[in-house]
Amino acid sequence: MARQHERRTIHVDGEWREAVSGATRDIIDPADARPFAVVAEGDEKDTDLAVEAARRAFDEGDWPRTPVAERAALLRRVADLLVRDREELGLLESRDAGKTVEEGRVDIDCVADAFRYFAGLVAAEAPGRVVDAGSPDIHSVVVHEPVGVCALITPWNYPLLQASWKIAPALAAGNTFVVKPSEITPLTTVALLDLLTEAGLPSGVANIVTGPGHTVGARLAEHPDVDLVSFTGGLVSSVKVAQAAAVSVKKVALELGGKNPNVVFADACATDEGFDTAVDQALNAAFIHSGQVCSAGSRLIVEESVRERFVAELARRAARIRLGRGTDDGVECGPLVSEQQRAKVESYVASALAEGAALRTGGKRPEHLAEGYFYEPTVLEHCHREMKVVREEVFGPVLTVETFRTEDEAVALANDTEYGLAGAVWTADAGRARRVAGRLRHGTVWINDFHPYLPQAEWGGFGKSGVGRELGPAGLAEYRESKHVYQNLAPKPVRWFAG
Repeated sequence: MARQHERRTIHVDGEWREAVSGATRDIIDPADARPFAVVAEGDEKDTDLAVEAARRAFDEGDWPRTPVAERAALLRRVADLLVRDREELGLLESRDAGKTVEEGRVDIDCVADAFRYFAGLVAAEAPGRVVDAGSPDIHSVVVHEPVGVCALITPWNYPLLQASWKIAPALAAGNTFVVKPSEITPLTTVALLDLLTEAGLPSGVANIVTGPGHTVGARLAEHPDVDLVSFTGGLVSSVKVAQAAAVSVKKVALELGGKNPNVVFADACATDEGFDTAVDQALNAAFIHSGQVCSAGSRLIVEESVRERFVAELARRAARIRLGRGTDDGVECGPLVSEQQRAKVESYVASALAEGAALRTGGKRPEHLAEGYFYEPTVLEHCHREMKVVREEVFGPVLTVETFRTEDEAVALANDTEYGLAGAVWTADAGRARRVAGRLRHGTVWINDFHPYLPQAEWGGFGKSGVGRELGPAGLAEYRESKHVYQNLAPKPVRWFAG
């Protein structure tokens, strides 16, 4: 695991390399704004070499034709190696992305779960789906084959977790790939490539190019030898990826952002325990990983009758969240990932205040943490749909508060967004819970909870939250092509033409 301190972080055809150009990039610790690692800064030349290796491994290598049981066994070995290296990887994820070390450990657990899930999914499958052709002389079956060479472009907020959601199903299906992690947080994905090699993955199947999106990512999206591009990130970049991929008509999967509503009905707060739980979960929804979560519950939509009490307690507790370096004891929330991201968050808060929002807590940099990219958990009240901070994804520790009086109004507010990734409803009324969940246009809906996901359940969104799904059976299907094999067991002349 010393790999992250080296300049040879490009892995092509089983070999660790420097960038062809010799360029490097410093990796910055967001807790103190100081460099702590150096990686290779790849470009189009490195990308072409990686795609060439993946293409050769798919067309000529054994992996696509390896029996499913063997592929599943390798994925399970990877999961075991992740468990072995949990502490080291969790610490590295914490330092690279700024999250708490406990969040980093949980991420590694979830990565291992993803590899185990997809191993089990493919191992339990039937070899094909028999189709009744209506004749004993016809054998008809639908089989699933790997797509081919996959370009996997991952984000900076959950570096290894998001990579695993792509790498595990891609390998389970028999593909080869080139992964491009975020240039800001590439270190744990680099480490994963070492674990794949240790587990016995053949050379050329897994390749990584560390480098920026405008060179490496853009080249992967347009490359004619790439059969699928799976991208997780922002809306603007996703449009460029889709446009570039369209030229060669390759498959595209996009997992994008969200502006996720957390709807709280008054009856959820009727008891002291219910009130405390709803407030606690609203804090978790908005401020885990400093709000740098695509499914963050950044829009609190609370019933008017409990608004003042709810927001007052929420703001009081948000102000007490302990900020600091993620590896320090007692820290509950780390820094933002970069100075650029903090400046973006600050601009959203400034625009909200200019548009009439009221600041209940936060809204500034903490004075006692001047070195890193810290920003106080922020609660903005008196918000409305026309505000930029309500419409657009902030990706920071900023919670906006809207209110409603009726169930219909709550649903209308929750659905009044271009996104549709996730949402939650809090109520003690089981009938209302089912009604509201059924009406919400979001890919994941939680009832009396927020944030949990299951690897066996699909993840993705409606609208501008993306195209396709990750995880679950549909997540595996993204990395496959369906083929219909029709066999005539008793062929005879058709006599369509007289001859």
